[in-house]
Amino acid sequence: MLSRLYVVATPIGNLEDVTARALRVLGEVVAIAAEDTRVTSHLLARHGIRKPLISYRAPVERRGLPRVMSALDEGDVALVSDAGTPTLSDPGQALVTAAWAAGHTVVPVPGPSSVTAALSIAGYGGSGFAFVGYLPRKPGEMRSFLAAIAGDRRPTVAFESPFRVRKSLALIAEELPDRSITVTRELTKLHEEVLRGTASEVLAALGERNRGEFTLVISGA
Repeated sequence: MLSRLYVVATPIGNLEDVTARALRVLGEVVAIAAEDTRVTSHLLARHGIRKPLISYRAPVERRGLPRVMSALDEGDVALVSDAGTPTLSDPGQALVTAAWAAGHTVVPVPGPSSVTAALSIAGYGGSGFAFVGYLPRKPGEMRSFLAAIAGDRRPTVAFESPFRVRKSLALIAEELPDRSITVTRELTKLHEEVLRGTASEVLAALGERNRGEFTLVISGA
């Protein structure tokens, strides 16, 4: 049986941001593949949706893949991550590839995205942007990355861990001292914060606050 795999975007913080279409799809599929079943259960319970959940998380995607593919043999399945759009720095690429290869149809259900949300308020303009996922962990790799984007006219959007954000900002301040940067923390959540300026200015304004999810937008050259 050929089915549809729905790649469903879910709220990045505020549960009111879920779309009507996403709720309809989640209520109609035979099963939901979730990055963290506990997080998804909370969203479903809020909207009175009860569906079988299949754990599908990184870095062990391959373990959950056979179960999801079996569910697709029974009917349509939804893929969700903890927040935002699956497959973008989240599990799902292997499943999408396998679904296409098996003859199923893959359908996007767009919605909240910290990438576009942060970019929309940064004010850097341009004809495009580059999304690079999480910033490099090692200082040498980070310096090479910053050198590579130094001449790029497009803004660069990246995620960063709360445990590394201060170190990354310090390196950006060294390598791109005059470049404007917008840092968002806990977008759409109760303690949402947006800081904008040079990396050194943002680092000073951030202080010791390093909890939550960070999205960085570095302006183009």
